[in-house]
Amino acid sequence: MSRVVVKCGGAVAASAAPSILGLVGDGHSVCVVHGAGPQISAEMRRRGIEVEFVHGRRVTTAGALEVVRSSFEDVNRALCSALGSAAVGLFGDEIGLAATPIAGLGLVGEPLPSSPPAVEDALRAGRVPVVAPLAVGPLNVNADEAAAALAIGMGADRLVFVTDVAGLLHAGAVVEAIGADDAERLLASGELDGGILPKLGAAVTAARQGVAAAIGETAVLA
Repeated sequence: MSRVVVKCGGAVAASAAPSILGLVGDGHSVCVVHGAGPQISAEMRRRGIEVEFVHGRRVTTAGALEVVRSSFEDVNRALCSALGSAAVGLFGDEIGLAATPIAGLGLVGEPLPSSPPAVEDALRAGRVPVVAPLAVGPLNVNADEAAAALAIGMGADRLVFVTDVAGLLHAGAVVEAIGADDAERLLASGELDGGILPKLGAAVTAARQGVAAAIGETAVLA
């Protein structure tokens, strides 16, 4: 049975369940990591908290972290409900997801490869762990990076990013496949911005550790 980690962004979490259940139905062992980016930003603005990103990572104050957690709770609950009784909602900081603090971003960390016992227990029981990307601290971690760290730590066969775009867009077209070296050059060029930065970086990290990675229709190759 192959292991698949699926990362779905907050913008598509509500509609991602059929794709996830399709993988389960095909016999894959599936772990889900979700974001809540649009929900967090909207609530921060409502509360008058500045929304700021650095290289795709959200600058997170103590007040912002409260919003992050509550938004993750809402998305996690809704996604688990959509997936049905097989889903197990988990929070990374409660199950031992480790991260290295990142200077200058507040309560933000870079997740380390791991395979938390709660995730392994759920998979062995035939369940679908649905992980909110917080790390011990607590620290806010980018969901794309958390998915890659879990995929590497779990020895997953595939890492799939479900997003609201078709894939990596470059020169006005979707890129069918990109090698890790070319992806890193593209990331360093400054041509890309926004949410694709952590996605592509995370996909490169996973691919180089032997995990087949895809962002929508774009395969990222080692």
